[in-house]
Amino acid sequence: MQRHAAGELIDVNARGAAIALGNFDGVHLGHQAVIASARTAATNLKAPLGVAVFEPHPRRVFQPDAPPFRLQTNDQRARTLAALGVQHLYEIAFDHALSQFTDEEFVQRVLAERLGIIHVSVGADFRFGRGRMGGAESLARFGTALGLNVEAVTPVGDDAKISSSAIRDAIAAGAVDQASKLLGRRWAIEGTVQRGFQRGRGFGFATANIALCDYMQPRLGVYAVRVAIDGRLFDGVASVGVNPTVGALSAPLLEAHIFDFEADLYGKTIEVDLIAFLRDEAKFETAEILARQIAEDAAAARALLLGL
Repeated sequence: MQRHAAGELIDVNARGAAIALGNFDGVHLGHQAVIASARTAATNLKAPLGVAVFEPHPRRVFQPDAPPFRLQTNDQRARTLAALGVQHLYEIAFDHALSQFTDEEFVQRVLAERLGIIHVSVGADFRFGRGRMGGAESLARFGTALGLNVEAVTPVGDDAKISSSAIRDAIAAGAVDQASKLLGRRWAIEGTVQRGFQRGRGFGFATANIALCDYMQPRLGVYAVRVAIDGRLFDGVASVGVNPTVGALSAPLLEAHIFDFEADLYGKTIEVDLIAFLRDEAKFETAEILARQIAEDAAAARALLLGL
């Protein structure tokens, strides 16, 4: 898959695609339905399949001080899209100037002129343009006038619409199994392993520590996890929190203990799948009590993961 920083005109070889358009944070099952619509159009039109996203996420531009909220890094999103057969990923540079485009200006100047697409699929509730003035109806109206095919995709989901907001709510509640159902895969935090205080080694549970950065904060506590390292999956147990027993951290950190693994991971990028929530973060009276609890957590995680 080719990634394009779509701040200017796209190279001629990347034009003429049928695309899905949206933020696609998480690439959940609802997003996948929109991409499937674009895939069908690409096949019918004998065009490459593309996805166009906004970078940075518009929420970060409009609410720069908002708490972290992302479900994926850009690299995770790109890998997920590539696995779905997307050939071109257009990352539309989003700033205050672009946010002032009318819906008509966006369709003409960005979709038609800058990207040169021939088809666009969006969710039925997609909004765009200054003050969110545009929707699927105006996209179809202006797109048709410019020779673009447009399709609005009905929301998917049995009881409620699948959305990134619903997934964030589930993760915040510790319901990572529910989040996984909406995503169509496990929710995972990816990051570079950093050096910590190495307190876990004293308990016999060395950890690989990852900063949450712009990921939304999951429910603080202990999770059964699977850790992807160089294409291999390892079972483990992880805590997400501020480590209140041995000295509270300034910001929550993911600390993963990987079962039966000894190699040095400092500086390596790993991905931690949160499989199941085990318990809330707690402050223990002594380090010895904490060590016993960590051993119990590890045993519980092993048993749970063995049964999957």
